[in-house]
Order: sequence, then structure tokens, then C-alpha cells
Amino acid sequence: MSDGPERAAHKLGALGKYSYAWLTLAFFLGSFALHWYFGWNAYVEEAREHGQQPETSSYLTEMARDTFENWQSEFLQLLWQVVGLAYFLYIGSPSSKENDDRLEAKVDELLKLQAGKDEGQKLIDKLDHFYLREHGHAQPLQHQG
Repeated sequence: MSDGPERAAHKLGALGKYSYAWLTLAFFLGSFALHWYFGWNAYVEEAREHGQQPETSSYLTEMARDTFENWQSEFLQLLWQVVGLAYFLYIGSPSSKENDDRLEAKVDELLKLQAGKDEGQKLIDKLDHFYLREHGHAQPLQHQG
């Protein structure tokens, strides 16, 4: 088996495993800096139109208000939807988890039947290692009766 994208990302450590988060942070910081830069330019121009000197403290207060107003209405709402749902999917919330453990367990049993118990288990272990699945499959529910 050749190195797939999962293996390549795993080799890069935190940078590779969380590349989406790093890109999002870079976009966020870039847009944040540009928002404040262009806000300063607009503030200076508006102050000049009114014959006033631009004051840094007044600018900071105005930009902080505008920034937090945007975050409250847009960013925090979207952040909760995306990060919150991703978190609940990650922890395995029954209402959001896509559960394919049952299907994998069936495929594992078919591999053991076809290749023999020991050879089938070796193949399953090899596949689990390659796809970075360290703990195997979820245990089936035990019926109590």
C-alpha cells in the first residue's frame, strides 16, 4: 500500500493533521488585519472631511465595537454551527455520528471467513494500521435479558 493523504498528513504532525485549522486561522488573521487597516484609512478620511484630527483612541473604540458586532452576529453563530457540530460528531454523539462500525465488523468477519481466521486478522490489522485506526472497531451492544 502506498502513502495516502492520511499518512502524509500524519507524518507532518500537528501542521498536517490540523492543516484546515491553520489555513482558517491564516485567513482569519489576514482578514482581521485588512479590516482594521482599511478601517483606519476610512476613519482618517472621514476625520479629514470634517476638519478633525484622527485620534487613535476614538478609532480603536469604533473599530472594536464594529468588530465585536460582526463577530456576535456572524462569526460566533457560524463558529458554533461548524465547530459545535464537528465536535459532537467527533465525540460520537448518537444524534450526529455516522456509524459504519457495524458494516466494518461485517466486512472483517467476511475477511476472516474467506482468508482464514489468522490470515484475515493479519489483513485487518494491516488495513487498520494503514488507515490510522488504532483501536479497531466499536464493540457490539450486549443484549441483556
